[in-house]
Amino acid sequence: MDLTIQILMGVSLAACAGLRAWMPLLIVSLLVRAHYIAVNPSFAWLAREDALIVFAVATLVEFIGDKIIGLDHLHDAIGTFIRPAAGAVLASSMLTHGDPLTTTVLGIVAGGGTSFTIHAGKAVLRAKSSLVAPAHGGFGNASLSLGEDFLTGAGVWTAAHAPVVAFLVTLAALVAAGWVVAHAVKPGKRGMAWLRGWARGREWEAPANVS
Repeated sequence: MDLTIQILMGVSLAACAGLRAWMPLLIVSLLVRAHYIAVNPSFAWLAREDALIVFAVATLVEFIGDKIIGLDHLHDAIGTFIRPAAGAVLASSMLTHGDPLTTTVLGIVAGGGTSFTIHAGKAVLRAKSSLVAPAHGGFGNASLSLGEDFLTGAGVWTAAHAPVVAFLVTLAALVAAGWVVAHAVKPGKRGMAWLRGWARGREWEAPANVS
């Protein structure tokens, strides 16, 4: 497989890991065991039976826990570290002919960065859904979670069968995630600016109150 295609596939798989840490690893593990896709020899352990069992159990736990409001935010907090790591592993494993150092560095930069950006956008959307939880009783979060499950599975399938298409979708998802995060940060900045202005006002008022 051409190096460019391998990079496109790796980045696309990393984007899927931004939504689910374990499902992409599980599917890739199955595909490798079935000799459907090849991975870098350094990542041959992905096809081991014990790795497959770990991925399967972790996928089930993540699938169930992510449907429960409150617990899904805990998963997102933990996922801040796990999902970029999973993305880095997936991206690195697709570079079949690179040396371990090169593939690892590329995986961390391209895969980890992609996963983290997608994860951040997902976490913001889930937080916004939780703010209106009284209106949907938690079903909104569960619906978002099911949608993410579908997108993850479809994303891995597309990356394996149509890497170029998957990469173009990944680029669009990265732009959307960045937009969501940026608009979530703006209210926080305005709030901090207001607090700083309020604090300065209190400092000016203090001498008058003392006298």
